[in-house]
Amino acid sequence: MTRKITIATYNVNSIRSRLPVVMNWLDKNSPDILCMQETKVEDKNFPVDDFTQTGYIPIFHGQKAYSGVAIVSKEKPKKIKIGLGDIDEPDQARLISANIAGINIINAYVPQGRDMESEYFEYKTEWLFRFKEYLNRNFTPKQKLLWCGDLNIAPEDIDVYDPKGLKGHVDFNDIMTQIFHDFIDWGFVDIFRKHKPEGGHFTYFDFRAKGTVERNVGWRVDHILATKSLAKKSIDSYIDMKPRKGEKPSDHTPLVAEFEI
Repeated sequence: MTRKITIATYNVNSIRSRLPVVMNWLDKNSPDILCMQETKVEDKNFPVDDFTQTGYIPIFHGQKAYSGVAIVSKEKPKKIKIGLGDIDEPDQARLISANIAGINIINAYVPQGRDMESEYFEYKTEWLFRFKEYLNRNFTPKQKLLWCGDLNIAPEDIDVYDPKGLKGHVDFNDIMTQIFHDFIDWGFVDIFRKHKPEGGHFTYFDFRAKGTVERNVGWRVDHILATKSLAKKSIDSYIDMKPRKGEKPSDHTPLVAEFEI
């Protein structure tokens, strides 16, 4: 017997600032699993009770003021791991993984990079290389594996509103496109593109420019990737624009994938 599982990813841009938005979205949509990025809160201050009171079990890895990742799930997460596990010194709070409902789930907030010529972009590419090594150490493409989050990569021209003008941005350049395709070659399927191959769908809309949502001036930098055995079981994927159009929104909006497993 199969059952439907809904998994969503959402860069909340501060969970404490966006808590009413997130809780309202959970109440109306009731996903089985929600992965969040940029929670921007130390673990001691994560709003655990708000989630447990609504039937969700939270796991989280955070730090003050920036980064931070969390997963809330209706089922108890197993095999919880934090970070890439490849260095002794504490890394930024960018990755948490767990096995939930028989699916290995990795929730990541990939570094943005700031500027192509900066040390921050070098850190971004290094982090993605380390993540590839993390995958090879811990998983195989034959497993039911899902990698989601704000990956800060717009892989193709159709993933940005102005491909000519934006080419060379830290999130949209030949290096990032190649890295994204390397992960596809490793064994991932872009779940959203499986169901929505056309352009014009975005998950991020900049606060700093006026009317970006109304003009659909956005980027698709949030992704849900799954290994082929899991991707075969995906039945839909969509971007929910309601939170971005509501009050006190994040600059991102939820990306959702549905599976029958």
